[in-house]
Amino acid sequence: MSERMAPFHCPYCGEEDLRPHEVAEGSGHGAWECRSCMRAFKLSFLGLLRPTS
Repeated sequence: MSERMAPFHCPYCGEEDLRPHEVAEGSGHGAWECRSCMRAFKLSFLGLLRPTS
């Protein structure tokens, strides 16, 4: 299962007009572009958090 969930909103402007970003060489998996604010960004998984007690 290599497919990840797509983001629903742009982290910069909050709009929903997002598309996969494949223009930049080496952008790789998880790169998105927002057509509303014309920004490109990359999402990545950092790890799991430890439960707090």
